[in-house]
Parts: sequence; C-alpha cells; structure tokens
Amino acid sequence: MAGNGTEALAAGSFYGAIGGTRELGGAIFTDVCHASARKLPAHSHQLPFFGMLLGGSYRENYMHREREFGPFTMMFRPAGVPHQDEIGPKGVKFFEIEILPQWQERVEMGTPREDVGGGEMLWLTMKLYRETRVAADEFCVQSLLAELMATVERQPRDSAEAPAWLRRIVEKLRCQFCERLRLEELSAEAGVHPVHLSRVFRRFVGEGVGEYVHRLRVRAACEAMLRPEVSLIDVALSKGFADQSHFTRVFRRVTGMSPGEFRRAVGG
Repeated sequence: MAGNGTEALAAGSFYGAIGGTRELGGAIFTDVCHASARKLPAHSHQLPFFGMLLGGSYRENYMHREREFGPFTMMFRPAGVPHQDEIGPKGVKFFEIEILPQWQERVEMGTPREDVGGGEMLWLTMKLYRETRVAADEFCVQSLLAELMATVERQPRDSAEAPAWLRRIVEKLRCQFCERLRLEELSAEAGVHPVHLSRVFRRFVGEGVGEYVHRLRVRAACEAMLRPEVSLIDVALSKGFADQSHFTRVFRRVTGMSPGEFRRAVGG
C-alpha cells in the first residue's frame, strides 16, 4: 500500500483489461482497456510511467488538480504520485510505458507533465507504439525512450519573456490549422517581419511554424480516423492537407507510420 491509504500498483499492473505486456529496452509496454464507464480506486504506481490515450475519455484527480483527457493526449506521472481516475461513458484505451530503474538512475523524472496539444511527447510515444506492434529493434526502442524521457527533463522557456503577439499567433494556429495559412499574413497580424516571427516562434515554442501546424493537423487526423466510416482522402482534405499523398508523407514523418498502418493499429 502507498501512503494515504492508496494502493501502489506493481510493475506491469493497471486497473482494467490488459491486452498485452512487453518488456523491452528498459521499459514495460502495456495495452490497457476499460470497456465502460467506471470510477477507479485511488492509487499510485511503483514505477514512473507515460500514458497515451488512444480512444475514449477520462478524468483524473491528482495533486489537488482535476484534468480531462481525450484521444491522443499524453501524460507523464512519477512513481508514487496518488491519483484517482474516472473512465468516460464510452470506455477508454491506453498505451502505458513504465520506466525501469536502469533509466531512472540516469534521468531526473520527478515532475508530472501533460501533452494535450500534439507535441513531441505524443509523437515519440506513437513511434514506440508502432515499434512494439512488430519485431522491434531494441536499439531503436532505447533511442526513442531516451528522447521521450528528455522531454520530461526539458523545461519550457518562461512565457513571461515571450512577446505579447506570440500568444495571439499560437491561438490563431490552434484554431485555424485546417485552413490555408500564409506566413506573410501571420507576420502582418503580429506586426513583425516573417523572419523575426519564425525565429521567436521556434525559440519559445520549440519548433518551426510549419512543423507546429503539421503536428496539429496530424493529431486531428488521428482522432478523425477513429471513425472507420470516414475515408482517408476525406480525413486528409478536412484537416488541411493538399491531397492524400501529402497527408501520407507528413503523417509518416510525424508518427513513423502511414495513415493506413495507424488505422489498423488503433482499430479505427
């Protein structure tokens, strides 16, 4: 038992139906499914872990905070952090990555993190998800794990240093990423030169404007592909891609797999 009367789940243990468990490269990879709504007992985990939500929704209460998570969101939780989960009405599917001690000794992993916007943490986990579906290359898995854990170590730049216009531009991209966007129009709205906008955006956001928009489009496409009746070409055009070929190239670069492979893997 953990402190405060909560249960500490051992390595490889999760509430819900376990669809498969695999230990590789210094981590334990587990597929977890809840078929219907339920409220789980308060608990913690003996190992730090990353969790990727592949379908459904749930609410989590931890550290006096309550958060809602939908498809293709990510979280990292250190070992021993008590939390309580409430599964949404349609159930939920998780891909969990527990970190074994051989990695913990090299990486400081003490801060909970979330990725709800389709950032680097999500796409590294997606690549690990693909690798663990096949006869995985252990070196590739270890390399991806190292990159994933580095996302926890990296602290974002103090947003107080960012110019006021950057928040407006990021919000515009998050709302209009499916539309045809031009750097000149963004820079005019910000009131700065396109080169300056690009430089400041990369400094504070951590990637270029084009990369950021591509990740937003791909994440939205992932969610759309959970509906099996929607064709890939319809997904591509509705999310701002020029055509299915463009969609496939960008999707493969971001996730490490084609849209078709993704759809087969997640069951959409």
